[in-house]
Amino acid sequence: MGKQPDGSSKTREVKLCTVWSAEGRDEEGTPVRDVGSVSYSAAIESAAQRDTDEQPSPFAARVVREVTRRGVERAARRVVLGDGAPWIWNLASEHIPDAVLTALRAHGSHDDEARKCLDYVTTNRDRMRYADFHVAGLCTSTGVVEAGCKVAIGTRCTRAGMHWTVAGADAIIALRCCKLSGRFEEFWERRAQQRAA
Repeated sequence: MGKQPDGSSKTREVKLCTVWSAEGRDEEGTPVRDVGSVSYSAAIESAAQRDTDEQPSPFAARVVREVTRRGVERAARRVVLGDGAPWIWNLASEHIPDAVLTALRAHGSHDDEARKCLDYVTTNRDRMRYADFHVAGLCTSTGVVEAGCKVAIGTRCTRAGMHWTVAGADAIIALRCCKLSGRFEEFWERRAQQRAA
């Protein structure tokens, strides 16, 4: 809590990127995540970090490294899943290019929640064309990201009695992501090479 010397908040948050493929289909033809295709990348950052700064944020750089490593640019179709946070879509637009509103409008003039919902849907409706996405055979479930937050971060960092420094939590999150992404040995080999150099 509190403020940093520049007046920005000291609040920290963990940002997680997951990359996976969903070429397979279940019995109903719904896209399903390909077994063993999920990789994770996460770290703790200041919640005050702006993803619109001239220099990319550490998270933006991490996302670019992961999608490049996974060869996302060679995929026939690329899909970004996320909530309505503008920074997610700014990042997606820059690095990975490629609803009935009548009832809400009727209530929006006198109900704050309806107005907020209307603003959210209006801002995000191009990303909410789920029927079109399903017809195109695209996965629209964010369950992998939500599970990733729980598996990569929550089960290790938020257990009862856990107390972490930012550096310690960041280190264990990096190790968890490497382990869950099948890159644990590669991580230690790279560390050994860096120490030898």
